[in-house]
Amino acid sequence: PHTDKSEALFRSFGRYIETLGGRYIVAEDVGTSTEDANFIRVETSHVVGVDVTRGGSGDPSPLTALGVLQGMRACVEEVFGTTSLEGRVVAVQGVGHVGYFLCRLLHEEGANLIVTDVHEAALERVVREFGAKAVDPDEILTIPCDIFAPCALGAVLDDGTIPKLRCRMVAGSANNVLAESGHGEDLYERGILYAPDYVINAGGLINVADELEGYNERRATARVMRIEDRIRRIIAISKRDGVPTNVAADTLALERIAAISSMERLHTGHPYGQLSRRRETI
Repeated sequence: PHTDKSEALFRSFGRYIETLGGRYIVAEDVGTSTEDANFIRVETSHVVGVDVTRGGSGDPSPLTALGVLQGMRACVEEVFGTTSLEGRVVAVQGVGHVGYFLCRLLHEEGANLIVTDVHEAALERVVREFGAKAVDPDEILTIPCDIFAPCALGAVLDDGTIPKLRCRMVAGSANNVLAESGHGEDLYERGILYAPDYVINAGGLINVADELEGYNERRATARVMRIEDRIRRIIAISKRDGVPTNVAADTLALERIAAISSMERLHTGHPYGQLSRRRETI
């Protein structure tokens, strides 16, 4: 993903996105960058995360990391009774983009970092800058720690890896951390607090989505800071209903979608409201 791409490829993609008439909005993810978004912007306005000089918000990684940090605060408060991360041992899997910024924030908070990455240069950087301890990729899941922070690719927690975990919490930026939804139950039964991925890693999406209103960094940051309360609420639902946190998060999300759909139908009289015609963001 870092090399098999070109300006021509992204501009071609942008032309296709333009044919959708705004029903789909592009944002960067693993393997893409602000520069790639800039290429897409040449062909369509339906892209976010472009460079600040083009009216965008730039790299979403720092605010994704900030959201993860806020989510971690809610988790450590539940487990240890304090939101402080000072002295906590955090094992970070993947330190390329979001993982790097997360390590920087955690270092500033006084956390002890154990890190791994398949890219040696990225690993050496966080060791040099933040005094992190580097381990091999296959060791990170078995390291005794307070928080395991998956910040690389998804599906890292499955039948084979969950029994190896020696952490109290799982909270990171990777998408689809659970190989299957049922693995949330496995974590729950083991007493490992899981911060649902699409909630704790939403900071980057919240940031770029702010561009649709005319980007305001202060407003976007304030919205990202609310992730702590979102995770806290999910934990409360999990405890109240006796269900894993991923189930609690899904329940909360479906309730919010239903409420929005109900309001749209009320205001438009259309059976599906305006949701079906609104632009989607990834």
